[in-house]
Amino acid sequence: MGANNLFLLVLFVYIFVLVLIGVYFNKKQASPVDFWLAGKSAGFLSIGFSAAASWLTAGAMLAVIGFFILLGMGSVWGFVAPNILALFIIAFFVKKIKSLPAITQPELLEMRYGPFLRLPVAIIITVVMILFAVADIKGFAMVLQVFYGVDPIWAALIVGLAVSVYVTLGGLSAVIATDMIQFLCLAGFILVMAVLVMSGAGTATSLSFGQMMAATPKGWWNPISIGMPMVLIFVFAIVPGWITEQDPWQRVWAAKDERSARNGMLLGAFLVALVFGGCAVIALGLGHLYPEIAKMGFPVGMAQAEPALLTFILGNGFSDFALALCAVALATAAMSCTDTFAASGASCIARDIFQPYICPGATLGQMQMVNRISVLVIVLLATLGSFFIHSIIDAIHIATFIASASYFFVLMGGLYWKRATGAGAIASLCTGFVVQVGLVIFDLVKTAPMSPSFLESIHPLFMGHGVIVAMLVSGVVFLGVSLLTRPSAKVHLAPFFKEKTEESGMQDTALFPGQVEQA
Repeated sequence: MGANNLFLLVLFVYIFVLVLIGVYFNKKQASPVDFWLAGKSAGFLSIGFSAAASWLTAGAMLAVIGFFILLGMGSVWGFVAPNILALFIIAFFVKKIKSLPAITQPELLEMRYGPFLRLPVAIIITVVMILFAVADIKGFAMVLQVFYGVDPIWAALIVGLAVSVYVTLGGLSAVIATDMIQFLCLAGFILVMAVLVMSGAGTATSLSFGQMMAATPKGWWNPISIGMPMVLIFVFAIVPGWITEQDPWQRVWAAKDERSARNGMLLGAFLVALVFGGCAVIALGLGHLYPEIAKMGFPVGMAQAEPALLTFILGNGFSDFALALCAVALATAAMSCTDTFAASGASCIARDIFQPYICPGATLGQMQMVNRISVLVIVLLATLGSFFIHSIIDAIHIATFIASASYFFVLMGGLYWKRATGAGAIASLCTGFVVQVGLVIFDLVKTAPMSPSFLESIHPLFMGHGVIVAMLVSGVVFLGVSLLTRPSAKVHLAPFFKEKTEESGMQDTALFPGQVEQA
């Protein structure tokens, strides 16, 4: 059997298991809550493994390894540290999030500000989820292209068809269950690769692990080698977008209780840290195996540093079966993220666009059909986007920056600031989105290939496609317009703030639970 056919066979067996999981959970669905929120019965282990798996994409891990090779520990602030910090911080918002009767963030914002925000927020979240899925498809496409010479379009078809089947059958329950399997496959792959790479590097250089650690370039181990100002800029540019990302909030709502949600997020942060620790060990070994790549520096060396692990695997005479296992392990990472982003974006299309604006009386069957079509559309658009966005990390960052600038203040301000108003929210949302998208397009057009960002060359505050500037504009607009307009009505404040009188609180909150149960 040829290498390509063996890979397809192993992949088919793996996907078949995922589909069986989808079928199993499909039989247990009795309401929309079962489909979108896993029946609100997920325990902390399920939440933790799923939260970790949904943020560990194959492409991002290859990129992280490349960054470690070229920049050392100082590179953690561009992706690794924000991942861990965001899940850790969300754990402290669990009590507030869990207390609100919502299924999606657009629905939550409708409760807080009024119906006019639901549609634009749903559209923005869908765009963000598509951009996140771009990184997964590009990463898996790179794996198949390096290992088997497969055209990138086939990578998208494999991921898209597999994800659409088990997600649309089992909903979030299937996503969470398969995420646990996918995380274990991915973590096992990283552990094995760390051992093999370090063993190979030790053989090639005749150095022990300790000697290789001591022989790394000066400053490689310093996590603040980029300087504290740049660390703070990275944190404020990325973490807000990931804190307000919809998919971890859905897992909080899916948890069976507040404790499970909080512990799940903390466990997820720990598991992510473990995997990225393994990536750092792999990068250390690859740096000794391929010193010519490390000497190229960033960003010139990224084209070779990003697929360095794949190059190592190909160059070490792995059997066809072992190669197929490696490819499937990386496919699990692509699927564990794509299913999350596709499910999250599709829930917005079905729940926040189709149901309230197109077909208010939609049945569960109709909603599931729209969900199924939406998953396919999201994957298709992500595939098209993968041909225009060439950097895996940049695709993730662009999505994050749009979220940060568009609705970070709208969402978090609505939860904790009673004086926030609908007028301030819509003004901030529109301003932040337009400014950030404009800055991204301008920066991509003006930046030469393999060169530092054009905006960043003007001033460090413009790094990340100017997201700090866009967030400042969005925040000022949110604050100013909210203070200049009438306070929100009690009906919009009651579910969010406990200071209301018992009579008012009971009366106002009663308006919303029906939204959660309706199909």
